[in-house]
Amino acid sequence: MPVKKVKNTSPARRQMSTLTYEEITSSKPRKQLVKGKKQNAGRNNGTISIRHRGGGSKRRLRDVDFNRASKLNIEGTVKSIEYDPNRSAFIALTCYKDGEYKYHLSAEGMEVGDKVMTAEKTKAKRGNRMHIKNIPIGFEIYNVELKLNRGGQTAKSAGNSAKLVSLDGEYAQVELPSGEVRFVPKECFASIGRVSNIDHNQVVIGKAGRNRWKGKRPTVRGKVMNPCDHPHGGGEGANSIGMAYPKTPWGMPALGVKTRRRKDSNRWIVKTRKGKNLSNLK
Repeated sequence: MPVKKVKNTSPARRQMSTLTYEEITSSKPRKQLVKGKKQNAGRNNGTISIRHRGGGSKRRLRDVDFNRASKLNIEGTVKSIEYDPNRSAFIALTCYKDGEYKYHLSAEGMEVGDKVMTAEKTKAKRGNRMHIKNIPIGFEIYNVELKLNRGGQTAKSAGNSAKLVSLDGEYAQVELPSGEVRFVPKECFASIGRVSNIDHNQVVIGKAGRNRWKGKRPTVRGKVMNPCDHPHGGGEGANSIGMAYPKTPWGMPALGVKTRRRKDSNRWIVKTRKGKNLSNLK
């Protein structure tokens, strides 16, 4: 999808760009698959518990089916490609032969009228979903299931895709968008193709107000705050933070400190995103 630069009628709009949304075929979601969304904006009885959230345009939740296991061996037809304000990717409204409608993540290049199928083994074409063991090696996949019957868990944002590297041994090896290579059970499901809206990362926000529409409030550096608000705060003028290492507003180490605690899942990692080989699955 092309990116459109807006006319420079003001300094804020000079660098701004937006998507043309040529893929979108319907502007009104299906009523039965939509529900209201309460905006808590990171507050607990009025007290801010998560900073930098609030305001923004009102949104409604689309019921997106990431699993698709309930429609096993039932062919569906894409009826429309729609915008979803709750995610970067587009969604596809699919009508199945039994008459039921479902929302799924739209694959790049998917069009109205395309046929999609979820089965243990089916044709390896864009939008189809099947067991990883039946997907040809080297294919791009998205909405990948990492644990059996869990539904799609990774490679779900705009323009992302994983890659099937190997099917040797008990598990399949999948290269995630980060570059990490991971063991995945061969009976897990994955969809063929790449997630839609690949130009999402090319959009330039351009002005602060556009971020406010998205529910994002202003963010400032800790060193420009007062000491009561942040450990980096205080001092005269543009001083350094005055401590051995940066800290979060709550006094914990920040910037580069490893925070990952779940070491048990390391056994599934073949190669980290930084290129370190682990492959210690037993």
